[in-house]
Amino acid sequence: MTLSTQLTAEEHLGPEEDAEQPGKRSSAMRRALLRPSAVLALSFLGIVALMAILAPVLTSISGSGPLEFHQDQLDPARGGLPEGRYGGISADHWFGVEPLNGRDIFARIVYGARISLTIAVAAAALTTALGVTLGVLAGFLRGVVDQVISRIMDFLMAFPALIFMIAILSAIPGGNRPLMLVLVLAIFGWPAIARVVRGQAMSVTEREFVEAARAAGASRLRIVFQEVLPNLVASIIVLATLSIPNFIATEAGLSFLGVGVQPPTASWGQMVAAAVPWYASHPLFFIFPGIFLTLTVLSFMVLGDALQKGLARGAQG
Repeated sequence: MTLSTQLTAEEHLGPEEDAEQPGKRSSAMRRALLRPSAVLALSFLGIVALMAILAPVLTSISGSGPLEFHQDQLDPARGGLPEGRYGGISADHWFGVEPLNGRDIFARIVYGARISLTIAVAAAALTTALGVTLGVLAGFLRGVVDQVISRIMDFLMAFPALIFMIAILSAIPGGNRPLMLVLVLAIFGWPAIARVVRGQAMSVTEREFVEAARAAGASRLRIVFQEVLPNLVASIIVLATLSIPNFIATEAGLSFLGVGVQPPTASWGQMVAAAVPWYASHPLFFIFPGIFLTLTVLSFMVLGDALQKGLARGAQG
């Protein structure tokens, strides 16, 4: 998937004088991150990140791993539903257990966080690297290079991305599925970032300080790394941040459809899919992964929105 909202170069970079006011822009972005909504989003994302990092520690404390079956927690008379009124929630199973197999939901939530964040962050990093590299090349070199890269971007963005992701992943049996997800997400995700960066690079390369660098005999490589890229850093951070929730949601959707992360590896989307037949009789099995998935995506979107607004205010002075 591409970015959920494709922002124009002007929305990210702001007026032209912004390129000469990095300190003011950074200060505005810091103030934006101190807004209550941004603080709450960062706090929740910090909790989720700690859950992912400390997943083995947390599951050792809770006493259940993500692949352990607890058949003794199920009631055969109720068709394999967990015993008790709250889905088997107890001191040993903090979020209860899954029906039929008795796997611990908390353990699968924290390991699912590890999978979702790893795939999304890796895909965002690769997407940003590809998008920035090709966007800067197109915007700085222009001419034939710009035409070739722009046509590739148009071609990929014209694809119904989700359908082709499903087709590609379905055609690749076995293997390292998380790695394949990262590659597929990056292939379809980089044009959205490259298009914005291309427009910004074109704007920056027309500024007086770039012309002065050229007149002074600076090489193209030096101009790109010392004049162009430093003026795109803030907006690149915004683009990368906004891509992460999109990749989390896409990975969950692909896993929900059965072509993403494969069992028995824990995945939030896979857990939601498994919970669909049980949502009436065992709603907590559906609610817990749904809440974590929704709040994680929402928190990244709030954070990206705060960064974008801070960047815009910094551009206005």
